[in-house]
Amino acid sequence: MERVPATLVAFAHRLADAAGEIQRRWFRNPVAVDSKPDSSPVTIADREAEAIMRELVARHRPEDGILGEEHGRERLEAEWVWVFDPIDGTKSFVSGRPLFATLIGLLHEGRPVLGVIDQAILGERWIGATGGPTLFNGRACRTRPCPELGRALLSCTSPQMFESAAERAAFERVLGRVRHAIWGGDAYASGLVASGFLDLVVEADLEPYDVLPLVPVIEGAGGRLTDWEGRPPGLGADQRMVVAGDPRLHERVIAALAGG
Repeated sequence: MERVPATLVAFAHRLADAAGEIQRRWFRNPVAVDSKPDSSPVTIADREAEAIMRELVARHRPEDGILGEEHGRERLEAEWVWVFDPIDGTKSFVSGRPLFATLIGLLHEGRPVLGVIDQAILGERWIGATGGPTLFNGRACRTRPCPELGRALLSCTSPQMFESAAERAAFERVLGRVRHAIWGGDAYASGLVASGFLDLVVEADLEPYDVLPLVPVIEGAGGRLTDWEGRPPGLGADQRMVVAGDPRLHERVIAALAGG
């Protein structure tokens, strides 16, 4: 595909607007926090935000598939499949920190071609689509040059996401070589990479809806996003992710994770 149709980009904006309206209604208001089977938190805001996006897809693009964090999967064999994480960073949401994001992705024949990172409280939106540059609030944004690990500013949501000793050791090899590291941010950190404020995100224990919407945003801004082996992410159950603003930095991170 050379370029994502403008109608689909406009529809992605509409989906983000709808989810954002629900988030603003619930943010910093008392909400019950439930635990899912994997012990991650979920609220009515997560469920309602995804439900409204799914309702819009059902009404306007009923032939499309959907993969969502809260309400499951439908028609993943379809030509076009929407991927939703209604609140990536629910812990931030329930603690009143505006560092969460709505993630919206669109796959065409299994390949990510459109992605949205939306922070409704701050009014910040990144959107990337095949065939054009990534836009931040309507203006093109770019990653910044940073070829060396020793100059890089790294973000990671939590060191607790590295569950095995091998994963922890691999991450420590990267962490020990970067200039600075910060914690927290979830997918919002990838938006900051796309805008040139962060250089690197390294994470593990993710799901496809955490990762696939980020791919067009990062690539459209000049960066790279792969798994820890340098492969493009897919619909597999577990994801380990490297986001780098500079492709040269990406190569060095992949080597360090592998033991180099």
